[in-house]
Amino acid sequence: MAENFRMDWVIDDSNSGMLIRDFLTCNEISRTALTDIKFKGGSILVNGEEVNVRYKLLQEDQLTVIFPTETPGFQGEDIPLTILFEDDFLLVVVKPPGMNTIPSREHPSGSLANALIGYYEKQGILATAHIVTRLDRDTSGIVLVAKHRHVHHLFSLMQRKGQVKRIYDALVSGMIPADSGTIQVPIGRKADSIIEREVREDGQFACTHYRVLKRHRGFSHVELELETGRTHQIRVHMSYLGHPLLGDDLYGGDISALKRQALHSKSIKLIHPFSRKEMTFSSPLPADMEEIIKAAQ
Repeated sequence: MAENFRMDWVIDDSNSGMLIRDFLTCNEISRTALTDIKFKGGSILVNGEEVNVRYKLLQEDQLTVIFPTETPGFQGEDIPLTILFEDDFLLVVVKPPGMNTIPSREHPSGSLANALIGYYEKQGILATAHIVTRLDRDTSGIVLVAKHRHVHHLFSLMQRKGQVKRIYDALVSGMIPADSGTIQVPIGRKADSIIEREVREDGQFACTHYRVLKRHRGFSHVELELETGRTHQIRVHMSYLGHPLLGDDLYGGDISALKRQALHSKSIKLIHPFSRKEMTFSSPLPADMEEIIKAAQ
């Protein structure tokens, strides 16, 4: 039977005398997590004996935090996953175009979250789908997944510090004149739409860096790096620049060659939240985008 997610420490001299509450806060255990441990079935042990957060730690104490069992939240489905990396804490997977990241009213099944829960059930993993880097339904590529709420919390902190780097490939309409540049304009929800975003003065700060990889007849192949992660950020920024993504009918892209936005999350660089090792993963262009490039050569 699978065990709940847990963390273990041996207390050294520098932490001797600290309250468990303060020690765990210094180790990025959130107040929400501590509340869940107290009221939802978790436990805190010192040398195998249950204690509360007011316990004062001593040198050589063995501290264990056992987090509560997580409920999936979504229905598991037997959907194949393309896994680039997996350990006890995280997964790096590749999402195909046409798949929701999480279920929606229009698409209640068949999402990446459903696939993850199905996979977890087979592996005996007690977790729900903690998706760190979501992609739009029609965007393909790499998605970072945390295997536990606390790991998701750590990645969220890292994202705020710019320690999770994502790079995208896109095919955009027209010939971008500059070889590289930065688009830094705020993005907000369009007043008459639930889905659509636009550049607006009262929007959230958004910053996208781009570099032209190659110019083809009628379109440019660009690489983009996000400094922020606003909804539809790349799509809105490239449309604002006058070069909407091919296939992106929501933001003015040409749909003659492709029926989805030509956007692929091709690489991610991150620092592992526990080993602190720097890790980089990449995924080649999907067939539909590759075919457009080949046809233009």
